[in-house]
Amino acid sequence: MERVTISLEEGLLADFDSYIARKGYQNRSEAIRDLVRDRLEADTGEDPAGYSVGCVSYVYNHHQRDLAQRLTNAQHGHHDFVLSALHVHLDHENCLEVTLLRGPTGALRAFAESLIAETGVRHGHLHLTAVEVAETRHRHGAPAHAAQGHSHGHGSETPHRHLHLKPKT
Repeated sequence: MERVTISLEEGLLADFDSYIARKGYQNRSEAIRDLVRDRLEADTGEDPAGYSVGCVSYVYNHHQRDLAQRLTNAQHGHHDFVLSALHVHLDHENCLEVTLLRGPTGALRAFAESLIAETGVRHGHLHLTAVEVAETRHRHGAPAHAAQGHSHGHGSETPHRHLHLKPKT
């Protein structure tokens, strides 16, 4: 077994020690090993070549130099993934952002991890749900009177992408 040294802020270490006590761990090392195992297991369950919808959330210090602008630029740079973003002012120092995403799983993961890794971002978390993408053809936009047999060709039949949640196996 190898020995690894980490540095933690005093408050974070106090919170971690409380977590250890609540969960009944005998020592910090076993708790850290379990947390690392849990995170690695969660990572392996997602197919990077697949397609997902998800949510990345993080708290950040808005006084951190240019951080808010870097986060906004990153979202604009990945506008094809970002469905919506919510920004909440928690207090004078901290903001919470929640961003809803859709796209290739590997690309979403890389994008979310780049946001969470920015200096000044803390408490970041990504939740992904695998979905299947199906191409289907059907009518959209037909006027109401078309249902009564008075179609004037206003509807269109074009292929559309639809997302379907993959069943858990």
